Amino acid sequence: MKDEQKELEKKMTDSYMRDTSAMILIFSQWCVNHDINPEALYKEAYPEQSIPQELKNMQALTVPKKEAGEIPVETLLNVLMAFDNEQLAFAVQNRIGNKQ
Repeated sequence: MKDEQKELEKKMTDSYMRDTSAMILIFSQWCVNHDINPEALYKEAYPEQSIPQELKNMQALTVPKKEAGEIPVETLLNVLMAFDNEQLAFAVQNRIGNKQ
């Protein structure tokens, strides 16, 4: 029984990590698509924190905006909120407001 529980926990952890990576990639690509530095925007949202290594890693997977599909801001905000990144979602909204 304990082996089954450990296996289930591992699968859940792996799934969460994949989902987190996807969220970070979506954020990074959205930033690229809007000529925004993802690390700078992250620092605006979380000035007390260092830039997570995963954010740095995911930036390497982004493509130039001319090759990327559009990521609606609503999608980005929903993804960020689903992972309890309210401050980052707020920073995104502020940045969009400043560009309009």
